[in-house]
Amino acid sequence: MPSSRPLVLLVAFLLLPIASIASAQSEPAAYVRRNSFGVLFAYSNDSSHILFGQSEQRKLLNIGVSYSRKLIAGRIVNFQFDAEFLPVALESDPLSRAVIMQTSPTKITTIVDGPPPVSCAPISSPFSYVQKGVTYSGTVSYFCHGRQWTMGTAMAPAGLQWNFLPRHRLQPFLESHGGYMFSAKSIPVEGAGAFNFTVDAGGGLEYFRTHGQSIRAQWRYHHTSNHDTASYNPGIDNGLFQVSYIFGR
Repeated sequence: MPSSRPLVLLVAFLLLPIASIASAQSEPAAYVRRNSFGVLFAYSNDSSHILFGQSEQRKLLNIGVSYSRKLIAGRIVNFQFDAEFLPVALESDPLSRAVIMQTSPTKITTIVDGPPPVSCAPISSPFSYVQKGVTYSGTVSYFCHGRQWTMGTAMAPAGLQWNFLPRHRLQPFLESHGGYMFSAKSIPVEGAGAFNFTVDAGGGLEYFRTHGQSIRAQWRYHHTSNHDTASYNPGIDNGLFQVSYIFGR
Protein backbone atom coordinates (compact mmCIF):
# COMPACT_ATOMS: atom_id res chain seq x y z
CA MET A 1 0.00 0.00 0.00
CA PRO A 2 1.57 3.33 -1.02
CA SER A 3 2.51 5.77 1.76
CA SER A 4 0.11 8.69 2.37
CA ARG A 5 2.90 10.98 3.49
CA PRO A 6 3.43 12.66 0.05
CA LEU A 7 -0.30 13.38 -0.15
CA VAL A 8 -0.33 14.95 3.30
CA LEU A 9 2.64 17.13 2.38
CA LEU A 10 0.93 18.22 -0.86
CA VAL A 11 -2.28 19.19 0.96
CA ALA A 12 -0.28 21.09 3.60
CA PHE A 13 1.62 22.94 0.88
CA LEU A 14 -1.63 23.96 -0.83
CA LEU A 15 -3.23 25.09 2.44
CA LEU A 16 -0.21 27.14 3.60
CA PRO A 17 -1.15 30.36 1.68
CA ILE A 18 -4.73 30.15 2.99
CA ALA A 19 -3.48 29.72 6.56
CA SER A 20 -1.14 32.71 6.15
CA ILE A 21 -3.98 34.91 4.89
CA ALA A 22 -6.25 33.81 7.74
CA SER A 23 -3.50 34.53 10.27
CA ALA A 24 -2.94 38.02 8.83
CA GLN A 25 -6.66 38.76 8.89
CA SER A 26 -6.95 37.65 12.51
CA GLU A 27 -4.33 40.24 13.58
CA PRO A 28 -6.13 43.55 14.26
CA ALA A 29 -5.47 46.29 11.70
CA ALA A 30 -3.79 49.41 13.04
CA TYR A 31 -5.95 52.49 13.67
CA VAL A 32 -3.70 54.72 11.59
CA ARG A 33 -4.78 57.34 9.05
CA ARG A 34 -2.61 58.86 6.36
CA ASN A 35 -4.45 62.23 6.47
CA SER A 36 -6.72 63.43 9.25
CA PHE A 37 -8.95 66.49 9.61
CA GLY A 38 -10.67 67.69 12.74
CA VAL A 39 -12.80 70.28 14.47
CA LEU A 40 -11.83 71.33 17.99
CA PHE A 41 -13.00 73.22 21.05
CA ALA A 42 -10.60 74.29 23.81
CA TYR A 43 -11.12 76.20 27.06
CA SER A 44 -9.12 77.34 30.07
CA ASN A 45 -10.88 78.96 33.01
CA ASP A 46 -7.81 80.39 34.74
CA SER A 47 -4.13 81.21 34.45
CA SER A 48 -1.27 81.26 36.93
CA HIS A 49 2.51 81.10 37.08
CA ILE A 50 2.99 77.50 35.86
CA LEU A 51 6.38 77.96 34.16
CA PHE A 52 6.93 81.37 32.54
CA GLY A 53 3.74 83.46 32.53
CA GLN A 54 2.98 86.01 35.26
CA SER A 55 -0.56 87.12 34.36
CA GLU A 56 -3.31 85.85 36.64
CA GLN A 57 -6.98 84.94 36.11
CA ARG A 58 -6.82 84.92 32.29
CA LYS A 59 -9.28 82.74 30.37
CA LEU A 60 -8.90 81.22 26.88
CA LEU A 61 -11.54 79.92 24.48
CA ASN A 62 -10.53 78.47 21.10
CA ILE A 63 -12.65 77.07 18.25
CA GLY A 64 -10.96 75.82 15.12
CA VAL A 65 -9.84 73.03 12.81
CA SER A 66 -6.82 70.73 12.63
CA TYR A 67 -4.87 68.70 10.07
CA SER A 68 -2.64 65.69 10.75
CA ARG A 69 -0.31 63.79 8.42
CA LYS A 70 1.21 60.41 9.19
CA LEU A 71 5.02 60.48 9.18
CA ILE A 72 6.13 57.14 10.64
CA ALA A 73 3.83 54.38 11.90
CA GLY A 74 4.93 51.20 13.68
CA ARG A 75 3.50 48.70 16.12
CA ILE A 76 4.20 50.94 19.12
CA VAL A 77 4.05 54.56 17.93
CA ASN A 78 2.25 56.48 15.19
CA PHE A 79 4.30 59.65 14.63
CA GLN A 80 2.36 62.52 12.99
CA PHE A 81 2.70 66.10 11.85
CA ASP A 82 -0.14 68.17 13.30
CA ALA A 83 -1.29 71.77 12.62
CA GLU A 84 -4.18 73.86 13.92
CA PHE A 85 -6.02 76.95 12.69
CA LEU A 86 -8.15 78.85 15.22
CA PRO A 87 -10.38 81.51 13.61
CA VAL A 88 -11.94 82.06 17.05
CA ALA A 89 -9.29 82.67 19.72
CA LEU A 90 -10.81 84.59 22.62
CA GLU A 91 -8.74 85.81 25.58
CA SER A 92 -10.28 87.27 28.74
CA ASP A 93 -8.59 89.65 31.20
CA PRO A 94 -9.79 90.76 34.63
CA LEU A 95 -10.20 94.52 35.10
CA SER A 96 -8.90 96.52 38.05
CA ARG A 97 -10.72 98.69 40.57
CA ALA A 98 -9.46 101.16 43.16
CA VAL A 99 -11.66 102.10 46.12
CA ILE A 100 -10.54 105.27 47.91
CA MET A 101 -12.12 105.57 51.37
CA GLN A 102 -11.34 108.96 52.85
CA THR A 103 -12.01 109.12 56.59
CA SER A 104 -10.74 112.61 57.40
CA PRO A 105 -11.66 115.46 57.35
CA THR A 106 -14.90 113.99 55.96
CA LYS A 107 -15.96 110.50 54.95
CA ILE A 108 -15.91 110.11 51.16
CA THR A 109 -15.74 106.91 49.08
CA THR A 110 -14.48 107.11 45.49
CA ILE A 111 -14.42 104.20 43.03
CA VAL A 112 -12.07 104.24 40.04
CA ASP A 113 -12.12 101.43 37.43
CA GLY A 114 -8.93 100.74 35.53
CA PRO A 115 -7.31 98.48 32.89
CA PRO A 116 -6.27 94.84 33.38
CA PRO A 117 -3.55 94.30 36.01
CA VAL A 118 -0.94 91.53 35.97
CA SER A 119 -1.79 90.24 39.45
CA CYS A 120 -5.19 90.03 41.11
CA ALA A 121 -3.87 89.86 44.67
CA PRO A 122 -5.80 92.52 46.67
CA ILE A 123 -3.74 95.41 48.04
CA SER A 124 -4.78 97.87 50.74
CA SER A 125 -2.71 100.89 51.72
CA PRO A 126 -3.34 103.84 54.07
CA PHE A 127 -2.70 107.41 52.95
CA SER A 128 -2.30 110.73 54.68
CA TYR A 129 -1.32 114.15 53.32
CA VAL A 130 -1.75 117.83 54.21
CA GLN A 131 -3.19 120.33 51.77
CA LYS A 132 -3.75 123.98 52.69
CA GLY A 133 -3.46 123.13 56.35
CA VAL A 134 -6.04 120.34 56.19
CA THR A 135 -5.04 116.72 56.81
CA TYR A 136 -6.59 114.20 54.46
CA SER A 137 -6.34 110.50 55.40
CA GLY A 138 -7.93 107.22 54.60
CA THR A 139 -7.30 103.91 52.79
CA VAL A 140 -6.87 102.90 49.14
CA SER A 141 -7.75 99.33 48.13
CA TYR A 142 -6.82 97.75 44.78
CA PHE A 143 -8.36 94.50 43.49
CA CYS A 144 -9.76 92.85 40.36
CA HIS A 145 -13.34 93.60 39.42
CA GLY A 146 -15.13 92.83 36.17
CA ARG A 147 -13.76 91.25 33.00
CA GLN A 148 -13.21 91.98 29.32
CA TRP A 149 -12.94 89.57 26.37
CA THR A 150 -10.66 90.22 23.39
CA MET A 151 -11.27 88.66 19.98
CA GLY A 152 -8.34 87.09 18.18
CA THR A 153 -7.20 84.58 15.55
CA ALA A 154 -4.46 82.03 16.07
CA MET A 155 -2.46 79.47 14.11
CA ALA A 156 -0.18 76.63 15.21
CA PRO A 157 1.46 75.47 11.95
CA ALA A 158 4.31 73.56 13.60
CA GLY A 159 3.15 70.59 15.64
CA LEU A 160 3.98 66.94 16.31
CA GLN A 161 1.86 64.16 17.78
CA TRP A 162 2.83 60.72 19.06
CA ASN A 163 0.03 58.13 19.30
CA PHE A 164 0.98 55.03 21.27
CA LEU A 165 -0.48 51.53 20.81
CA PRO A 166 -1.86 52.23 17.31
CA ARG A 167 -3.49 48.77 17.08
CA HIS A 168 -5.89 49.63 19.93
CA ARG A 169 -9.07 51.68 19.74
CA LEU A 170 -8.07 53.70 22.81
CA GLN A 171 -4.66 55.30 22.31
CA PRO A 172 -2.72 57.57 24.68
CA PHE A 173 -0.85 60.36 22.92
CA LEU A 174 1.55 63.24 23.44
CA GLU A 175 1.78 66.38 21.34
CA SER A 176 3.33 69.84 21.09
CA HIS A 177 2.75 72.92 18.91
CA GLY A 178 4.27 76.30 18.14
CA GLY A 179 2.45 79.24 16.58
CA TYR A 180 1.18 82.77 17.00
CA MET A 181 -1.92 84.77 17.85
CA PHE A 182 -3.31 88.10 16.58
CA SER A 183 -5.66 90.03 18.89
CA ALA A 184 -7.94 93.01 18.37
CA LYS A 185 -6.00 94.88 21.08
CA SER A 186 -3.12 94.42 23.49
CA ILE A 187 -3.25 91.38 25.77
CA PRO A 188 -2.92 90.53 28.62
CA VAL A 189 -2.23 94.16 29.69
CA GLU A 190 -1.89 97.51 27.99
CA GLY A 191 1.49 97.88 26.34
CA ALA A 192 1.98 94.12 25.82
CA GLY A 193 1.06 94.23 22.14
CA ALA A 194 -1.61 92.58 19.99
CA PHE A 195 0.77 89.99 18.46
CA ASN A 196 1.89 87.05 20.57
CA PHE A 197 3.71 83.77 20.08
CA THR A 198 2.18 80.57 21.46
CA VAL A 199 3.63 77.22 22.48
CA ASP A 200 1.88 74.22 24.03
CA ALA A 201 2.66 70.69 25.15
CA GLY A 202 0.46 68.02 26.65
CA GLY A 203 -1.28 64.73 26.13
CA GLY A 204 -4.51 62.82 26.34
CA LEU A 205 -6.51 59.92 24.94
CA GLU A 206 -7.85 59.28 21.45
CA TYR A 207 -10.75 56.84 21.00
CA PHE A 208 -11.37 55.40 17.52
CA ARG A 209 -15.05 54.78 16.82
CA THR A 210 -14.02 53.40 13.42
CA HIS A 211 -10.74 53.34 11.52
CA GLY A 212 -11.65 56.71 10.00
CA GLN A 213 -13.32 58.52 12.92
CA SER A 214 -12.10 59.26 16.43
CA ILE A 215 -12.51 61.60 19.40
CA ARG A 216 -9.58 63.22 21.23
CA ALA A 217 -9.64 64.58 24.78
CA GLN A 218 -6.54 66.21 26.20
CA TRP A 219 -4.89 68.67 28.57
CA ARG A 220 -2.15 71.09 27.49
CA TYR A 221 0.21 73.53 29.08
CA HIS A 222 -0.32 76.64 26.91
CA HIS A 223 1.99 79.66 27.02
CA THR A 224 1.36 83.05 25.37
CA SER A 225 4.15 85.63 25.09
CA ASN A 226 5.20 88.50 22.81
CA HIS A 227 8.85 87.43 23.26
CA ASP A 228 9.81 91.00 24.24
CA THR A 229 8.63 92.49 20.94
CA ALA A 230 6.53 94.99 22.92
CA SER A 231 7.32 97.30 25.82
CA TYR A 232 5.84 94.91 28.39
CA ASN A 233 5.79 91.09 28.43
CA PRO A 234 4.15 89.48 31.50
CA GLY A 235 3.12 86.35 29.54
CA ILE A 236 0.22 83.95 30.20
CA ASP A 237 0.35 80.32 31.39
CA ASN A 238 -2.88 78.33 30.98
CA GLY A 239 -3.94 74.77 31.59
CA LEU A 240 -6.01 74.18 28.45
CA PHE A 241 -8.58 71.41 28.05
CA GLN A 242 -9.39 70.44 24.46
CA VAL A 243 -11.86 68.09 22.73
CA SER A 244 -11.60 67.23 19.01
CA TYR A 245 -13.59 65.20 16.50
CA ILE A 246 -11.23 63.68 13.91
CA PHE A 247 -11.97 62.04 10.58
CA GLY A 248 -9.86 60.86 7.65
CA ARG A 249 -8.29 57.82 6.07
